[in-house]
Amino acid sequence: MEEDTGTGTVTVVVIGYDDAAHVTAAVRSALAQGPAVREVIAIDDCSTDGSAGLLEALAAGEPRLRVVRRTVNSGGCGTPRNDGIDAATAPYLMFLDSDDVLPPGAVDALLRAAGRHDAQVAAGLCVRRELPSGRETPWQPELYARPAVAERPAGRRRLVYDTLCVNKLYRTDFLRAHRIRFPEGRFPYEDFVFTARVLAAGPRLALVPDRVYVWHVRRTADRLSISLDRAGVDNWRARTEAARQAYDILLGAGEKRLAREARAKFLEHEVRMYARELELRDASHRRAWWTLTRAHLAAYDEADFARAPAPGRVIARVVLASGEPRDLPRLRELAARPSRLCPPYARAPGGAPVWSADLPQVPLDHVLTRPLRLLPLAVDAELRPRARGTRLRLVLHELYGRVAEAGPRTVEAAFVHRENARTRTVVGTAVLRPSSPGSGTWTAVLPLGTRALAAAGAATWDLRLRLRFADGSARDTTAHATAGPGLLTRTALPSLRHGVLLLHPYATHSGSLALRVAPGPRGAAAVLRRRLSRLLPRTAAPAR
Repeated sequence: MEEDTGTGTVTVVVIGYDDAAHVTAAVRSALAQGPAVREVIAIDDCSTDGSAGLLEALAAGEPRLRVVRRTVNSGGCGTPRNDGIDAATAPYLMFLDSDDVLPPGAVDALLRAAGRHDAQVAAGLCVRRELPSGRETPWQPELYARPAVAERPAGRRRLVYDTLCVNKLYRTDFLRAHRIRFPEGRFPYEDFVFTARVLAAGPRLALVPDRVYVWHVRRTADRLSISLDRAGVDNWRARTEAARQAYDILLGAGEKRLAREARAKFLEHEVRMYARELELRDASHRRAWWTLTRAHLAAYDEADFARAPAPGRVIARVVLASGEPRDLPRLRELAARPSRLCPPYARAPGGAPVWSADLPQVPLDHVLTRPLRLLPLAVDAELRPRARGTRLRLVLHELYGRVAEAGPRTVEAAFVHRENARTRTVVGTAVLRPSSPGSGTWTAVLPLGTRALAAAGAATWDLRLRLRFADGSARDTTAHATAGPGLLTRTALPSLRHGVLLLHPYATHSGSLALRVAPGPRGAAAVLRRRLSRLLPRTAAPAR
C-alpha cells in the first residue's frame, strides 16, 4: 500500500514550557519539513517567560501553526502531548520537544516508509547533539543501521531499548483506536510508558536509517533535562517506576518476551548508567538508591537476569546480595563502556570465578566462556606529566587465566578528542611484558608527545587502547585512571611554542583516564575560568 506523501498528511506536536530561547527554532524546523506537514500544533504549558507571545507572533504569519495555551501548568510532558493527540487533524503525527529540532527531510523519510509498508509506526535515527560543541552520538544505532520492517514488535525485541517517542511517526487513528496516551501530570520518563503501550498494541513498524530527530543536550543549562538531572534520588525512583509500569503493560498484553527484554534493558542501560555515578553522591543518596534498586530487582527471576548482558547482571546481583552499598569503585569500573573488571579475582571453593570472597553467591562464570574481544579486561593507566618527558604507564591484569592463555603481545594507545572523535593523537605501540614472575600483570610504557595534543587548543582527550594477543585476538578498551601521590593532578609545563602547557590527567565518571590540555596562558586561564564556574552555584530555573 502506497500512502499519499504529498500534502497535509502529518501533524507535528511541539510541547514547551518556559523555553523562549529555543521554541521558535523547534517550530520552524517542523514547518520547514514541507507540504507533507498539514499543521504544527504548539502546546504552551502555561509559560511565564514570553514563549506564548513568540509563538503567537510566529503563527500570525504562518497559517499551518496553531498555538494551544494551557491555563494551568501540567508539571510534565505527558499532558501537553495528550492535548496534541486530541487536537491533531492529520492522518499521522509526530512529537517534538521545544529545545530540539527536526532535521531536513525527517518527515518525508518516515512518511515514505510508513506508506510503503502500511506501517502504523515508522521510526528513524535520533542523534544526541552536545551543545555548544556540536558533537553528535547516534541513539540506538544498531536498530537503524538499515531499512527494516517488523510485522510485530516481538519480532525485533531490541525495540524496547528505544524508549523515545520523538523519533517516530504514528498513525493518528492507531493511537486513538488503542487509546494510547502518555501518563498525565508530573510523570518523569513518560516515554517509557507510552512506548510500552505502543509496542503492546502490536503495530507493524517500519525502520529507516535516516536522521529524523536531533536531541539537543545542554549539560550547562540552568534547568537540566530530566534525563540529565540524575543527582536527586527521586529521579531514580521515577525511573524505576516507569520501568515497572512498562514491564506490566507489556506482560499484560501477552508480550512476555518483550517484557523480559525490557527488564534486560533496565539492567544493561539504567543500572549501569546510575552505578557509574553512584560514587559522586552522598552517603544518604547511595543508601536510598541501593534500597530502591533492591526493591525493584526483587521482582526479577533468573530468566530475566539470564537475558541481560553480563555487566548489568553482575551489578544487579551485587546489589541484591548486600543490604548496604559496597564495592562502589569496582562497580563503577564494571559499569564503564567498555566494561572493566578490576581486581580482586576471587574463586568459590570449587574454583568458579565469583565477585569476591565474601560474596561468592555472585558468579562470574561468563569470564570463562566469552570471547577475549568481549572480556572486561582491566588496564591501569598512570600518566605523570614531566618537563623532561611525559610517559604513559599501562598495567594489564590477568583475568582467571584467560589473558595468559591468549598471550599478551602489544598495546596500541591513542587519545581521542572528546568533542570530535575523528581527531586522534596516536601515542604509539609498546610491548606488554610480565611485570614480574608470577605477578599476574603485564606492563608497557610509552612516551607521550604533547605537541599534537596542544595543537588542537584547549581540549579534553580520552585514552583508547587496543590490546593484541599471540592467538590473533584483540580487545579495544579504555583504562582505569590510577590515583596516588603526584597522579591526577594539574601540572604546568614549559613550552617553547606556547610558553606554558597545562596538563591535567583525571578520572571520568566511569573511572577511565582522560587528559585535559590547555596551551598558553589564555588556554590555562580558560580552564581555570571553567573550573570556577562549576564551583559557583547556578541560578535555578523553573523545573518540570
